[in-house]
Amino acid sequence: MPRLVLIEDDELIRTSFERALRERGHEVRSVAAGLPGLSEIVEVSPDAVVLDLGLPDVDGLELLRMLRAVSSVPVLVATARDEEHEIVRTLDAGADDYLVKPFTVDQLDARLRAVLRRASADDMTPMVVGGLCIDVSARVATLDGAELDLARKEFDLLAHLAAQPGKVVTKRELLAAIWDLPYGGADKTVDVHLSWLRRKLGETAAEPRYLRAVRGVGVKLVPPDA
Repeated sequence: MPRLVLIEDDELIRTSFERALRERGHEVRSVAAGLPGLSEIVEVSPDAVVLDLGLPDVDGLELLRMLRAVSSVPVLVATARDEEHEIVRTLDAGADDYLVKPFTVDQLDARLRAVLRRASADDMTPMVVGGLCIDVSARVATLDGAELDLARKEFDLLAHLAAQPGKVVTKRELLAAIWDLPYGGADKTVDVHLSWLRRKLGETAAEPRYLRAVRGVGVKLVPPDA
């Protein structure tokens, strides 16, 4: 579950975003001012930060510069400031993405997932599950030393499962993380891609090796001898 720190001074926006992001699978801590937000970030080491620029105690751009002096945590700026020079200054100061209000929570969630995926690709060493090796930064997957010919979504699906080996991942989570679809999207999308992925891993749903379905819950990636 991704850990977020939300820094937003508007109480209505802050509470509604906090609630909605939690419903979408995030762990959220929210604060109403910049300096307490900086302290929270240092204390909890979140996976990402959502930062408003119009804060009561310190300008958000200055806070971003202070944050970059102590942390490389991904920062998504969510603000009403829509001037081009402001966007450029903020990205140059170290923001990973910039979202102009008003926007929906689904847009915010999709941008957060993209930021988290990029950060994961930059930081992650190759993941190994049995004979599988998945190098996210190089976007290469091998099985027993042989490179797999995977389509983009097949690779993303395999990498998402490999990042949490042995854990049952719901189709709902996969739709949101891989296809940027809202919860309640078409489960058939996941089923089809799992079928393609199984074929390339040399297995079937009836005789699984790596991809184990848990009826009514989801799917997990495990080594064949698990």
